[in-house]
Amino acid sequence: MTAKAKPHKQSEFESVLLAIAGHDLRQPLQVIQNVHDILGRGLRTTSELRLLQCGQSAVERLRDQLDELLAALRLCESGKRAKLTSVRVEPLLQQVTCADKVAALTKGVSVRTVSTSATIESDALLLGTVLRNLVSNAIKYTQPGGHVLVGCRHTDQRIRIDVYDTGIGITGDQMPRMFEAFTRFDPARCDGLGIGLFIVRQAIGILGHRIDVASTPCRGSRFSIFASRAE
Repeated sequence: MTAKAKPHKQSEFESVLLAIAGHDLRQPLQVIQNVHDILGRGLRTTSELRLLQCGQSAVERLRDQLDELLAALRLCESGKRAKLTSVRVEPLLQQVTCADKVAALTKGVSVRTVSTSATIESDALLLGTVLRNLVSNAIKYTQPGGHVLVGCRHTDQRIRIDVYDTGIGITGDQMPRMFEAFTRFDPARCDGLGIGLFIVRQAIGILGHRIDVASTPCRGSRFSIFASRAE
C-alpha cells in the first residue's frame, strides 16, 4: 500500500509548529527538570553544586527560548483573526505583572501597577503578549533594588499605557535596531532569543496601535503604547 500526503498550507504548518512547541518540546524539558531536581537532593560537594547550578541555568534558558518561540507562533495565529473589542486595561495590567511576580521577587526588583478605569479598543490576547514582553524585559534589564512601574493616562482621544523601569537603559546606537529580531540590549546576556521586542512591534502593527520609547542609559526606559479609547 502507498500513501501520499498533501503539503501543508502555511496556516496549517504554523499550527503544527505551535502544537510541537507547546507540547512535544515541553515534555522532554520537564523530564530534564525533574531529573535535575532529584539529583539536587541531599548534600553535595561544591563542584557538584556548581554543576547543578549550570544545569538549572541551561534549563531556564531553554524554557525562556521556548516561551519566546511560542509567543511568536501564537502571534502569527492570532494576527490572522484579530478583532478589536473593548478591553479594560487594569485587569490586563494586573495579569501581566502577576505573571512576572516570581522573577521580580527573585531578582529583588519591585513591580507596581497604578489603578485605572480606562477601556480601550484592542485585542486582549495580543495586547497581553505585548505587555508581558515589555514587563519581562523591564525586570530583566533592571538591577536588584530597582523599580518597574506600569500604568496609563488619558491623552486626547487616546489612552497611553506606560511601562517604566530604572534599568540599564538603551543607548543611541541601539535605538534604531531595538525592534529587530535577535537584538539584545546587554551583549553579556545569553538568555532568550532576543525576539521579545520584535514580537512587540509585530503585534502593535496588527492592533493598529502606536509605541514610543524614551530611554536614558544607566537610568531607565519608558515604553508607551497609544490606543484609542473605547466608546
